Amino acid sequence: MNIIFGRDQAALLGKTYTVLELDTIRIAKDGPEITAFCVVDSIPILQMHKVTEMEELHQNLLVEYRKQNWNYCNQALEHLVGFWGQDMDTFYENLKARIDEFEHNEPGPEWNGIIEKIVQ
Repeated sequence: MNIIFGRDQAALLGKTYTVLELDTIRIAKDGPEITAFCVVDSIPILQMHKVTEMEELHQNLLVEYRKQNWNYCNQALEHLVGFWGQDMDTFYENLKARIDEFEHNEPGPEWNGIIEKIVQ
């Protein structure tokens, strides 16, 4: 998986490549948020007609994930897994595992989807 960081880099590469948002991470308690993106290497020619639709579904998945709309997320994942290839499938499997956990242990109203990785 080709991962890049930052919205500016994603916008720049997005002019030439398909770039999909992954996660937003905060490394220090009050530190800046850093968003990771995947640059998709290749899309099978027979799937090209669905790229825009699947990009929108991927983006909506992240919006609904942050809203804690687990039902929407589970349905979106059914369509997204397998479309972009194995690299994105690993991300989707990880996201599905988080959703499964949140369905049993709600993250609470203050949760915003940002992954906190506090370095000691």
